[in-house]
Amino acid sequence: GSENAEKAVKWGKSELEKLHLDRVWLQPVKVPHWVRGEKERAYFISNGKKNEVHIAAHGGSVATPGTGLKAKIIEVKGIEGLKKLNREQVAGKIVFFNEPMDPTLIETCPAYGKAVRQRVSGATEASKLGAVGVVVRSVSLRIDTVPHTGTMRYGDIPESQYIPATAISTADADILSKALKSDPDTEFYFKQNCKNLPEVQSYNVIGEIRGSEFPDQIIVVGGHLDSWDTGTGAHDDGAGIVQSMDVIRLLRKAGIRPKRTLRVVLFMNEEFGLDGGKKYAEVARTKDEKHFFALESDSGGFTPRGFSVDCANEQFRSFEQWKPLFEPYRIHFFERGGSGADIGPLKDGKVVLAGLRPDSQRYFDYHHAASDTFDKVNKRELELGAAAMASLIYLVDKYGF
Repeated sequence: GSENAEKAVKWGKSELEKLHLDRVWLQPVKVPHWVRGEKERAYFISNGKKNEVHIAAHGGSVATPGTGLKAKIIEVKGIEGLKKLNREQVAGKIVFFNEPMDPTLIETCPAYGKAVRQRVSGATEASKLGAVGVVVRSVSLRIDTVPHTGTMRYGDIPESQYIPATAISTADADILSKALKSDPDTEFYFKQNCKNLPEVQSYNVIGEIRGSEFPDQIIVVGGHLDSWDTGTGAHDDGAGIVQSMDVIRLLRKAGIRPKRTLRVVLFMNEEFGLDGGKKYAEVARTKDEKHFFALESDSGGFTPRGFSVDCANEQFRSFEQWKPLFEPYRIHFFERGGSGADIGPLKDGKVVLAGLRPDSQRYFDYHHAASDTFDKVNKRELELGAAAMASLIYLVDKYGF
């Protein structure tokens, strides 16, 4: 909903037009408009000492009162920890959700999935017990002073019960936790100036090459054009956007004209409600379009390891047969699983969905943070991912399932 989102749409359309596709167009989609406002500030007072900390409001949160919010703070380990408390223990306090990502899991996405619940629904659950605000440990494995934002939801509670929600950096979360053990009467203060505005018009950006043999069968490759505002979204999901566009360039450079219609989709608003993905699938159903395969890149521009695929058993056999072709390049991780959030609404039991799976160890270092900037992307790793995607698209288009 921001001015920069509008600029991203214009940029995406301009870049796709440079690829000389058969068609490039904008698909209208309504999106929410949330504004962060001036930079947040926070501190806590423990044992008579004032400690400044780094915070960032969660997307969708309401603001604090104009002068800020100050109250005693109580620590819990995630949503499950909150369930162990009663209203008397929570009412009038700020709840500090301090469940870290599980570092014992080699794959970081499941660790993120468990810890992120406190960010998404923490404010709702705390409000039901009378809390006046929530402070949530950044969902990251890295210990630093950079807060990681992200969407939160108030669910079905009345607007009068909305309470402000903010992320605190992992380093500051550890310091605050230690202070609470020393002084249970620690008070926390924070001020944030965010607000929710009426939804606005935005667009998915789409370009396609018509198939030479099966034009009515559509293959989609894409990522999401929006990002959180504290950084520039270089990994989440600038990497996926440029990789998806580069699939076209690589196939063209190899002299390959796809048999099926190949469509690049730059989805809008994955971060704050999947509006772009939902709209694309809705229009596809309205037009009775037949989608054959969809591939998404939304896990950062790191070294590619392979793909996860959402499909039937007989279709997955094709991917297993192709696995040796990727093995010399160390990109032979093929498994059944999730694909991508934006292409998820296309799922109908027929279309095959897949997601590029880069090495995940560093992704959540930058995810939804001010540090997610262009200098964090390695050009070689980014290009390896684009090449892996182009290779899979080529095989699917040429041989089917």
